[in-house]
Amino acid sequence: MTIADIKKNTETKMGQSIEALKNNLARIRTGRANPQLLDSIHVDYYGSMVPLSQVANLSLLDSRTIGVQPWEKNMAAKVEKAIRESDLGLNPAALGDVIRVPMPPMSEERRKEMTKLARNEGEASKVAIRNLRRDANEGVKRLVKDKEASEDDQKRSEAEVQKLTDKHIAEVDTLVAAKEQDILAV
Repeated sequence: MTIADIKKNTETKMGQSIEALKNNLARIRTGRANPQLLDSIHVDYYGSMVPLSQVANLSLLDSRTIGVQPWEKNMAAKVEKAIRESDLGLNPAALGDVIRVPMPPMSEERRKEMTKLARNEGEASKVAIRNLRRDANEGVKRLVKDKEASEDDQKRSEAEVQKLTDKHIAEVDTLVAAKEQDILAV
C-alpha cells in the first residue's frame, strides 16, 4: 500500500462518515414533517420484517402531515400499528386508503433535546473522522518504518491528511448547525 492509497482510502471513509451523519440527522425530528422520519419503522409483511418504504408510498400531505399509502389494502392496519408502536411518539389515523401521520408540535424542551441529539451525532462523526486520521497517520508511519517512504513524505502526507480532516470536520459542523436551525425554527 502506498501513501496515495492510504490518503484515497481515508478520504473515501471520511466521505462515508459524512453520509452516515446526513442519514442520522434526517431521522431526527424537526417541527416539520419529513417522510425520512419513518425510515426506521419496519412492518410485518407476510412473516418477515421489512422497511415501511417497501410496503407503502410515503408522501407529504402538508408541512405537518405525512401520508402513508400501503400498496395492499390488507396492510393498512399493520402499517398503522407499526407507526403507533414505534418510539417516535406518532399517532397515525386511517382515512380511507391513506394513513395520515400528523406531526405534533414540539415543546421548547423537546426542541432542546433534539438539538442535543443532533450535536451528539455530529460529535460521534467528528470522533470517527479523527480516528480515520489517526489510522492514516499510523499507516504512513508503518511505511516509513518499513523503508517504503521517506520522512519527508510522512510529514507531507500528515499535513494533507490534516487538511482532509479539517475539511470534513467543518462539513460536520455546517450540517449540525443547519439541523439545529431547522429544529429550533417554529
